[in-house]
Amino acid sequence: MDGLDRLIGVLVGDGWTVIAPTIADGVIRPGPVGGVADLPRGTGDDQQPGRYRLRPRDDDALFGFASPAGSTKSALLPPRTLLWRGRRDEDGIHDETPVDEVTATALLGVRSCDLAATQRLDRVLGGGWKGRPADPHYTARREQTLIIAVACGQPASTCFCSSMGTGPVPRSGYDLALTEVLDGEHRFVVDVGSERGADLISRVDSRPADPADLQAAGEVASASTRAMTRELTQDGTAALLDAEVEHPMWDEVAERCLACGNCTAVCPTCFCTAVEDVNDLLNENADRWRVWDSCFTPGFSHVHGGPVRSSTASRYRQWMSHKLGTWEAQFDESGCVGCGRCITWCPVGIDITEQARVLQSSRRAGRPEEGVR
Repeated sequence: MDGLDRLIGVLVGDGWTVIAPTIADGVIRPGPVGGVADLPRGTGDDQQPGRYRLRPRDDDALFGFASPAGSTKSALLPPRTLLWRGRRDEDGIHDETPVDEVTATALLGVRSCDLAATQRLDRVLGGGWKGRPADPHYTARREQTLIIAVACGQPASTCFCSSMGTGPVPRSGYDLALTEVLDGEHRFVVDVGSERGADLISRVDSRPADPADLQAAGEVASASTRAMTRELTQDGTAALLDAEVEHPMWDEVAERCLACGNCTAVCPTCFCTAVEDVNDLLNENADRWRVWDSCFTPGFSHVHGGPVRSSTASRYRQWMSHKLGTWEAQFDESGCVGCGRCITWCPVGIDITEQARVLQSSRRAGRPEEGVR
């Protein structure tokens, strides 16, 4: 742990704002840290459909929990971004939009599912993918971001990243990747993923990993994979969703769905936004903000006359169909990374893996199957 504390100190000394898992408001979520003391030492979590609770561990693990309540998305695509600010006086309207000063941010403890989600956002917002333009606010933050990933040693019951091919071990896209080993000697096995990462690790006391270290790190990954009880089969899911737009499951799940948008808020890949214009009572100052939006809000699909998707069933179908279906047509990969947050943070515990199973089972049987409740 001393080496990790030193690594954080080096980052802070170099001017990086270090964002890592912290305990706040009864959950583990990303927040600024200045050392190992700020991490959730000896804390685990219990995640079930519609349930999240912290619990004490019987060891000093620093990353002994599953997906935090928040993801890396907030650092790269903030919930609110000021796009324009104007002021009107007797001389006219003046553009007073402040310069978007981006802070150099080191994201520590990024799980492999969130790392995969960041790579998906890079395709959507980073520019260059099939001619898509880059979002300047996203790319400015992305260029000033350093990623220190961590292998997941304690998946939740709601996790299914292994079946999605996104975890539990980070494979690419990081500057450094850590595996926390607790086998008598509390240590981190480090994999270097960039020149920037190599420079950082050279400034921290370390030793070359020996075969025992590598084996211990491999056992962490194997144990995590075995611990996952949920899975989502990707083969044929996109075509199935396209063919089953009238399946009774959509109405059945809508009887439980609150259309609250929790699933989209906690999802690390959901990128939909809206634009809000705000002015003061004197009509002299105005702001234009980009804010997170959700396909579960009635206004999201509003056109002249009302929303295109007026029912909860149609909104849930849109979300799931895009996440597991049309996303592949747009970006050649699934929009789901298997983090399980949508299951944990759904107030009524709707499970996307179970809903996918309903469709798959009914297609195999050649008849509709009753929804999972």
